[in-house]
Amino acid sequence: MSHRYCFALDLKNDPDLIIAYETYHQAVWPEIITSIKQAGIEDLQIYRVENRLFMIMEVNDQFSFEQKNAADAANPVVQQWEELMWTYQQALPTAKPGEKWMLMTKIFQL
Repeated sequence: MSHRYCFALDLKNDPDLIIAYETYHQAVWPEIITSIKQAGIEDLQIYRVENRLFMIMEVNDQFSFEQKNAADAANPVVQQWEELMWTYQQALPTAKPGEKWMLMTKIFQL
């Protein structure tokens, strides 16, 4: 059984930075793809409108936020990627210090 999680995050509102961010996501580093798949994430999509990002993540029963966070913290390539991406990203106005992607609450399903 899979579970879906949705997240939001903003990009810095600069057209050149947005283009650069999208360019990186056309060729995501292989180590990042591997870390995503190893965590039990079966599908991950990111959408953008203006500088707002929306991420949909489909995970299997083996997925755990705690295990993914621990694996990411121990992986220097993931840390390098996250630091690089943060040059383009900015927290949502209501984010806590250090919080990036904010988990969204589902309010409707057909």
